[in-house]
Amino acid sequence: MATDEVTGGARKATKSKLFEFLVHGVRPGMPSGARMPHQGAPMGPPGPPYVGSPSVRPGMPQTVMETTRKRTAPQQVQQQQVQQQVQQQQQATQNRTRSAKRRKMADKILPQRIRELVPESQAYMDLLAFERKLDQTIMRKRVDIQEALKRPMKQKRKLRLYISNTFNPAKSDADDSDGSIASWELRVEGKLLDDLSKQKRKFSSFFKSLVIELDKDLYGPDNHLVEWHRTPTTQETDGFQVKRPGDVSVRCTLLLMLDYQPPQFKLDPRLARLLGIHTQTRSAIIQALWQYIKTNKLQDSHDKEYINCDKYFQQIFDCPRLKFSEIPQRLTNLLLPPDPIVINHIISVDPNDQKKTACYDIDVEVEDPLKGQMSSFLLSTANQQEITALDNKVMTDVVGNPEEERRAEFYHEPWSQEAVSRYFYCKIQQRRQELEQSLGVRNT
Repeated sequence: MATDEVTGGARKATKSKLFEFLVHGVRPGMPSGARMPHQGAPMGPPGPPYVGSPSVRPGMPQTVMETTRKRTAPQQVQQQQVQQQVQQQQQATQNRTRSAKRRKMADKILPQRIRELVPESQAYMDLLAFERKLDQTIMRKRVDIQEALKRPMKQKRKLRLYISNTFNPAKSDADDSDGSIASWELRVEGKLLDDLSKQKRKFSSFFKSLVIELDKDLYGPDNHLVEWHRTPTTQETDGFQVKRPGDVSVRCTLLLMLDYQPPQFKLDPRLARLLGIHTQTRSAIIQALWQYIKTNKLQDSHDKEYINCDKYFQQIFDCPRLKFSEIPQRLTNLLLPPDPIVINHIISVDPNDQKKTACYDIDVEVEDPLKGQMSSFLLSTANQQEITALDNKVMTDVVGNPEEERRAEFYHEPWSQEAVSRYFYCKIQQRRQELEQSLGVRNT
């Protein structure tokens, strides 16, 4: 019994110590009041927070806190929520628009059951098929117009050039110095023939530069040239005037440089003879080169990127073989500015001929009027709005009250029997006329 009591007392003491260890963290032999450190807290002297490393189980990855990571501010959270709501609303609007388009197209198509009950509805379905085909054709034409507008659309027109001069003899009784000295005035102006456009082009808009060269012996090396060159701030004018003192006839030379859009170039004489063109745009020159290469089969059969030069190409490009990508760079040295238009004119100071005029016709390139019409067609939305209005009218412009007609009570009205009788009577009469016509044709 004593042994059992001792054993029971030992068990109770052990349980008491185990309880204190589990609840208060007191180990056997530790002074009272001491506690076990919290799991994960550093051992040793206290320090700043998050200094010690947490306890990590074997095999588990160690989590490292990012020093740059910050908590999201409440305002940022609200902004993100607002952005998400806006995006959701936009997406919902787009979905509703797509659904409306699908419903609109589906509303046009009659169900199969209605087509079986009303054979005449086939004409409506044929009309829908024709409309769909017409829409496809219009869309294809719009794409063709867009592609055509990317290319230059020019047409040749005649620009009539007028060169005239007046002579003012000296006056002995003139009060001013200008009137006491004889002088002449030269005018250069012109207009486009058969110009039907509403907005008339100025004469200077056709030229890039204009140089008038007077007699160097009469006016010296510093005063014998009159030059005009286009600049980004140039104001367009209808003509040019030159006034100089003198009482003898003067020979002059006019050099007119046309303003080509897109720019044109004069080919090297050897390349011009090979391709058969004198002055042309860069794209047209490259296209002519490619045509010559295809005609003479100069493209390498094994490596399509290279061209095997014939004797003419070797003389022009100075190499037996070259790449396609090298052609634009090699063409730079073979393209020159186009030649100016040269006009020789005599400024007459004969008193009996107060005004003498010479006319010249020059070929110029102007924008095709059709290009403006094509551009306005693409930018115009009036036709599209009209088509949309007609579509809506077809679907909504109905006779009667659809809300009442969709109910069965509507067809039990007293007038419905008479309406059905009239409908069948009209159909019988129509069928009788068709039969009489067919029988009449057979009898004849």
